[in-house]
Order: sequence, then C-alpha cells, then structure tokens
Amino acid sequence: MKKIILILCFITLQKDLWSSESNTYNFGWLDPDKAVHVLQNRKYVKSQHLLFHLGYGMTTSGAFVDANAFQGRASYFFNENWGAEFLYSKNNGEENVAAKSLRSPGPSKASTVPFRRIVDGYYGGFILWSPFYAKINTFNSVVYLDWILGAGYGKLDETNNRQEFETNGINSVFTKESHSGPMWTTGLLFFVSQRFTIRLDLTAVHYKAKEAKTDTTTQIWYSNFDASLSLGVSF
Repeated sequence: MKKIILILCFITLQKDLWSSESNTYNFGWLDPDKAVHVLQNRKYVKSQHLLFHLGYGMTTSGAFVDANAFQGRASYFFNENWGAEFLYSKNNGEENVAAKSLRSPGPSKASTVPFRRIVDGYYGGFILWSPFYAKINTFNSVVYLDWILGAGYGKLDETNNRQEFETNGINSVFTKESHSGPMWTTGLLFFVSQRFTIRLDLTAVHYKAKEAKTDTTTQIWYSNFDASLSLGVSF
C-alpha cells in the first residue's frame, strides 16, 4: 500500500506530465537507457489557413491513352475538419501502345480503330473533410500527416475520335466535347513545416457522354482518374 501511495505522489508531483497541446512529453525516467517520447495533439494546424499546391500527376484510367496532368489547388480550412478547395488540371495525352497495336494491320491486312477519349483538362470545387491525422516515427524522425477526403462538382474538356470510329477510319476529324459531373478526391497531406507541405492525391471526375456505338444517342458514364504529387505553401 505504501508503494502505491509513493507512486501516486510521484506522478502527481511530476510537472513535466502536464503540458500544453504543442509540448512533447519526456518519459526518459522510465528507462535511463532509452528516450521515450509521447506526442499529444497536433503540432501543425490547417484551421484558418489558405493552402496553395502545384503538382504533377498521371492518368490511371483509359485503356488506349497515356496521359499526364499538371494541377493547381487552392484550399481554405474553416477548422481542422472542414474546408473548401478549387482545383484546375491541365492534361496532356496520346494513344498508347495498345491503341497503336490495334491500328496496325494484321496478316489479313485489316486493322481496328480504337475509340478513346483524351482529357484536355478539368476544373471544379470540393467540400473537404479531414477528420483523421497521424504521426509516424520513421528513421528517428516524426512525420505529421492528415488524411483529406473531398466531394464536389466540375467541368471536363476532352477530345475523342468518334467520327473516325464510326466511319472505320475514313473520317479522321476529332471531336471536342465538354461535360459536367461529380468529382471526388482523397489525399494525404504531409507537413514539412507549418509553412510547407507535400500532398499525394487521387482525383476522379465522372461524366456522361455518348456511347461508343454507331448511330446511337445513348449516354453512359465515363471516369477519369489522376494520381498526383504536389508541393504546397500555407498562409
């Protein structure tokens, strides 16, 4: 019983155990040979901050297209959990090896015209939700990150070869179309410091467009997925 009382008194009198949100607790007294640190609450905050990110990405959708994206994001967080964001993406793409293989004449001297949509770019807005954050100890350094989820709406511009597809290569005029639809994004925000961040995102745009069939007006859902890495600054 005396030992329990002594331990309780020791804990109560340790002023280092009671600290503010930004402090680091040192429990080195638990083992003189080891430095044990416990991190409490957030070190870096997003609330009432404006963040700008510029990045590069690759399109992960599209069977016949290889494409990349240059993205700019402007985000503002009302508090640590909720924010708003505007995204602009400039995309570049071209037919990949799979499409060129279909176009190459086979032994029968026949070839196939692949139908593809090449996204030229898109923009839109999101409502952001960021309820999760983590601190990872790696190589004796602590990495701070937030997980961000977003849902919104945007506009997408694309170029397709519908006329070439419908005429089996006779008419090679390309068609430019614009579509609107829902968007979503999910990403990890890594804090280098309170001022500078690194962000890893997956962004999707869903839109309805004319189906790839001759003499049809039916519209179906298409999707564009971009994975990107960007550098940011906070104000």
